[in-house]
Amino acid sequence: MSLSVELPSGEVQVSTAWESPAGPSRGVVAIAHGAGARMEHPFLVGFAGALRDAGFTTVRFNFPYSEAGRRMPGPASHAILTWRAMVAAARAEAPGVPVFACGKSYGGRMASMSVAEGLEVDGLVYVGYPLHPPGRPEKPRVEHLPEVRPPQLFVEGTNDPFVQPLSQLEEAVASCQDARIAWFEGGGHSFEVKGRKRPADEVGASIAPAVVDFLTAVMTVG
Repeated sequence: MSLSVELPSGEVQVSTAWESPAGPSRGVVAIAHGAGARMEHPFLVGFAGALRDAGFTTVRFNFPYSEAGRRMPGPASHAILTWRAMVAAARAEAPGVPVFACGKSYGGRMASMSVAEGLEVDGLVYVGYPLHPPGRPEKPRVEHLPEVRPPQLFVEGTNDPFVQPLSQLEEAVASCQDARIAWFEGGGHSFEVKGRKRPADEVGASIAPAVVDFLTAVMTVG
């Protein structure tokens, strides 16, 4: 199934992967990939599968640049337009249930920028938020985060070079309207742990329980 995205240069089609749980859906989780990956990455496949086991519909999707076979992200505005189209499609496909935006690294940051600019979702999950380029804590990507109104969950590894020092992320989260962190001890940017080899799909699935707890709490309060 493809998704139509209206870019300034015209309409483009991006690939999506809709997958439903065995029983009634508790909500839709739209999942965006990181900057150097696509929606087929095993980490995202395993993560999405674990969310479906918990009763959520998942939809993984590509951004236009990755759909076109490019490795470098296009303009942020293109990613924001893609997020808007994705959320609209999710609401049309599954009316009446919560819709959550979730993204790995770059995909999560683009979701946060989209919501800061007015996109409406029920909550956001950032899987390895790229707080700053590795080794460049003086270049934080946080200015828009206080404008995000829905609840936010930052899922982060304590050894992720994108969030060192950890206190800088804690300060950024404290500046948000409604946000929390789920720390994974020893995890790197893709939640790999030094000295412990695991398949990427298994690693992705391993972080899902913390996300399910967050989604459940949001829906309970809502």
